[in-house]
Amino acid sequence: MIEFYFETDFELEDRDRYARWVDQIANSEDREIGELSFVFCNDNYLLEINQKFLHHDTFTDVITFDYSDGVSVSGDIFISIERLKENSYKFKVSLEEELQRVMAHGVLHLLGYDDKTDEDFKRMQGKEDEKIKLFHVEQW
Repeated sequence: MIEFYFETDFELEDRDRYARWVDQIANSEDREIGELSFVFCNDNYLLEINQKFLHHDTFTDVITFDYSDGVSVSGDIFISIERLKENSYKFKVSLEEELQRVMAHGVLHLLGYDDKTDEDFKRMQGKEDEKIKLFHVEQW
């Protein structure tokens, strides 16, 4: 089950389409969605989580907590809407595209992909692009 929570005034339009897409991401990696939550928040909310749980004192766009078990993908993905807006402007992409990239990024972490090394980072970017394309495929 995929749940969406809003700790800011942001609203995700067409939640069912996003849920189907996230499910499709997991299926494309031979996995299935278990319990997955997306929490949309502001910078300060995410900074507090970053400080408290990861001991990082920096703003970030996404933090993922992995509770996956075997083939079942479960976790909490926290996304800063303020970072999304800033990155959208910085990278000259639409807010929707940046949202999809960050959502895919969080799910990819749950699927076992990392981005710590340059090689891992490039692989992650390629996977993000691949999974964003799935959003535009007709979903039944």
